[in-house]
Amino acid sequence: MTVIDISASVMQFLLAFVVVAPLLGAVAALLPAPPGLKGKNPDQAVLRHGVTVTGAVLIATIVLAVGFDHDQPATMQATTDISWIPALDVRIHLGIDGISLPLLLLTALLTFLCALYSYFKLPAGPSPKAFVALVLVLESGTLATFAVLDLLLFFLAFEMVLIPMYFLIARWGGGQRQAAAWKFILYTLLGSVVMLLGILLIGLKSGTFDMVALATDNGRGLTTSVQVIAVLAIGLGLAVKTPMWPLHSWLPDAHTAAPTVGSVLLAGVLLKMGTYGFVRILLPIAPDGMRTFAPYLAAFAVVGIVYGSLACLALARTGAKGDLKRLIAYSSVGHMGFVLLGIATMTPTGVNGALFANIAHGLITGLLFFLVGAIKDRYGTADLDTLAGATGAALYGRAPRLGALLAFAAIASLGLPGLAGFWGEMLTLFGAYSPAEGLSRPAFRTFMAIGAFGTLLTAAYMLIVVRRVCMGEHTPHSRLSPDDRAPQAAGGPQPSGVAGARPATTPQLADIQTYEAAAWTPLAALTVLAGLWPAVLLGLTDPAVQKLLAGGKS
Repeated sequence: MTVIDISASVMQFLLAFVVVAPLLGAVAALLPAPPGLKGKNPDQAVLRHGVTVTGAVLIATIVLAVGFDHDQPATMQATTDISWIPALDVRIHLGIDGISLPLLLLTALLTFLCALYSYFKLPAGPSPKAFVALVLVLESGTLATFAVLDLLLFFLAFEMVLIPMYFLIARWGGGQRQAAAWKFILYTLLGSVVMLLGILLIGLKSGTFDMVALATDNGRGLTTSVQVIAVLAIGLGLAVKTPMWPLHSWLPDAHTAAPTVGSVLLAGVLLKMGTYGFVRILLPIAPDGMRTFAPYLAAFAVVGIVYGSLACLALARTGAKGDLKRLIAYSSVGHMGFVLLGIATMTPTGVNGALFANIAHGLITGLLFFLVGAIKDRYGTADLDTLAGATGAALYGRAPRLGALLAFAAIASLGLPGLAGFWGEMLTLFGAYSPAEGLSRPAFRTFMAIGAFGTLLTAAYMLIVVRRVCMGEHTPHSRLSPDDRAPQAAGGPQPSGVAGARPATTPQLADIQTYEAAAWTPLAALTVLAGLWPAVLLGLTDPAVQKLLAGGKS
């Protein structure tokens, strides 16, 4: 069933447009603007160009989704297959199915919302031209990663996003941005070198880099030892990008230093590239190798769940001087642990849960980083002790809509039933209860129990954050010593009891602005929609996952 019947050639064009248009838009952003488009402010003109290009890509992606045959989500659609390097049998092979389509939509939506937000709130840094061009190159590489069906093209697209994200952190980031950017690029590049070796091993041993042909073969053309080596090499590169504990240490630094839109794209889109590679490449192409490493992957995943939650609890406690952006970054380590646990079960239930959790994390954590960025802009800091201790009524009393939306995003992140975060974690735990044949049930049920304990820890730190940031500290201001009162941003409100403070009344902050509502409302609405109607997403992913795990057979 298609909502609108669109011809195959138009669908091919739309997918190619979605991948190439941001790259062309990036080149156009760096060129001098035509006289009629310069306007009074060249900087605003190039930012408007970014909104236009990302908006056009989002519309094309929605049309692609509307024309997608939802009765056959396991079949590759909108395919293009052109020989590119005949000597290596490398082909420009594009296509989408029920696994990649939701990720394309998520990428196009988040990039458009980031471009829209930046039009009104550009981070401090060099030329807006370079900023817009880098965001568009980042979008093109991410969309290509989810659309290509050739292993070498996948690797090129996978690497294409590293340089723009490096510069977004290094040039438009906050404190310690250079060190964070270098850490990001070194970790990911080292992981990618190992991943390339695994990809070349599969291509040379099987005689093709075509991901569809390799998935259909289901590892029958590769010996078990080759599969084990390939999974180890490729899995290492994917695990760095995911990020899996203990290869995660670049992530908190990158998020803390990155500008708001950089954090949104890093958490909402780039982390998904690693888990997508596990599902699209390793599960169908090297199933025996995956079965060998699945218990270890699951063990690292649950350690990441607990570790991320404990790190968040440590940051959230009073007096820890925890950074709210850093806390959300550590929460991503825990949430991506659930995704990896679902993949490690090698069951349709677990993998569907992983894919659902992927999308839910992109929506919810993208919203959280938007909100934390807005709070930091208003207060001049993301320090939790400052946010909680220097305000009487905190966000509920000073910016009630902002406080309410932060509380909503936090409870969505902790997996409240009825919101998107619930279904992915639940399906992942169900998958761990009954893993694929050949995997140890006692081990995976132990992992399930540890993962379930991690959900309790997640609820604990998220509720602490809501209490402290939205409600403020219980300690009356009159009992705080001057040293305990954190300084305000220049020109910001002063706590009561400080010379010059306004007495009795609660100082107000700017509440949600119109442009912020426009950027954040779609994410909140989709979080509710996915939570109340999970069949929208599972109806797409389940047939494709069933076929993938069955070796290309529906």
